[in-house]
Amino acid sequence: MPRAVKKRVTVQEGGLIEIRAPELPAGTIAKVIVVPEAKLEERKALARELSALFKETQSLPQSKVITEQEIAEEIAAYRT
Repeated sequence: MPRAVKKRVTVQEGGLIEIRAPELPAGTIAKVIVVPEAKLEERKALARELSALFKETQSLPQSKVITEQEIAEEIAAYRT
């Protein structure tokens, strides 16, 4: 028996949600959690914000590329 079943559904009139899971035997007790998806424009806005955050984070001095030599020196300094 599967550990989890993930379905994508459309809520019908009156808030009705119908899920068909033929892989589950009749009589199986299951918990159902409904997580509404964000609308397309909300997802696009979030993606733009995340992209801007990544660019800002990557421009910070802390995110500069360090060499293998610098890593080795830092490890050696820590050990002493």
